Amino acid sequence: MHSPSFHQMLAEIPMDLFDSLPRNDQRSKAGEYVAGLLGAHGRKTLRNVASQLGGQAARSQSIHHFISESSWEWEPVRRGLARRADELLGPRAWVVRPTVVPKGGGHSVGVAEYFAPQLGRTVTAQQSFGAWLVSPAAGVPVNWQLALSADWTEELRRRRARIPATGRALSPEENAGDVALRAVRARSGVPLPVVLDAPGLDPLRMVRRFGRAGVPLVQRVEQRLRLRVGPLALPGHGDVPLTAGRLVGSMRQLWRARPAAGGRSLSMAVAVVLPGAPDGGREAGGQRLLVAQWPESDLSAARLWLADSRLGHAGVLRLAGLAEVVDRDDALVASRVGLRDFAGRSFQGWHRHITLASVAHLAYMRAVLTTAAPHRTPLVPLLPGAG
Repeated sequence: MHSPSFHQMLAEIPMDLFDSLPRNDQRSKAGEYVAGLLGAHGRKTLRNVASQLGGQAARSQSIHHFISESSWEWEPVRRGLARRADELLGPRAWVVRPTVVPKGGGHSVGVAEYFAPQLGRTVTAQQSFGAWLVSPAAGVPVNWQLALSADWTEELRRRRARIPATGRALSPEENAGDVALRAVRARSGVPLPVVLDAPGLDPLRMVRRFGRAGVPLVQRVEQRLRLRVGPLALPGHGDVPLTAGRLVGSMRQLWRARPAAGGRSLSMAVAVVLPGAPDGGREAGGQRLLVAQWPESDLSAARLWLADSRLGHAGVLRLAGLAEVVDRDDALVASRVGLRDFAGRSFQGWHRHITLASVAHLAYMRAVLTTAAPHRTPLVPLLPGAG
């Protein structure tokens, strides 16, 4: 993926996304803020973004007020963002994943103790869940939910962080389900599948919730999850629960080789019964398809997914591959547009910043994916110092 120039990205900022903002100056500031995110070097703090807009103290204060203190609503902007991402990508699925951002202190909104799988330890951090529209070409985040611990719902902290009365302390399963289904319902047409790239969430709870909503679910699970092989999948295999990782390793007769970049990968699929499912898994969602894929040389690196068996082995692998698209785009673009950089104390400020950072992500992807076209006039003024 080539890196577009600042001028290319600037031309791709869809200013009509800000039509819902009630005042002209707010609509102008929204475009300037997105341009500042795209043009600023290093962390996209409010001070750094303001420096792209002239750097005067009054401008910095104005930008801080626009993000943290103003009254404009972010939900209409996100709905427009989703429509534009839909038009750009022709998406195949939603990918929902958590983001853990370590923080040095406890003042930033939502900060609590969270386990970070990528670090293998518990950290003081913000955790959020993002819903991305994804095609094989690219992904764009369009909806977000900030996780709140019980401490943040206490009256004093809630008031200081301006957390609305509707903000509640939710489980990871509730946060992931809320952000996914809110995004699914806001998009017209047949619901796209949801690829839930969040190992550790209770699979039976997620299957039941998405099943009630009529939304196909492909959920990544940990290798330590205990499962039973479906009663009709491998007769005689036994009914003793085993970890998913051990099941994969013990079923060499089901392994299939596939070409992959730099070599081969292996995959397999088998019908399983979820933990806690009564009646042998006959309850809706109790029986699922376990699909695993790993580099030929490293079974320990296998990614494991649970899905509706009607999607089939190849269908699940195609959908699971969209999570890797998000991995790539998050690594390439998130730091460029500041998705993890908000350091303020305001709940509304976090939501406004991450909404506009997602618009910046869309502009970046539009510049990458849109075919070469005649010169286009930037939709916001060029900023001093940006290149």
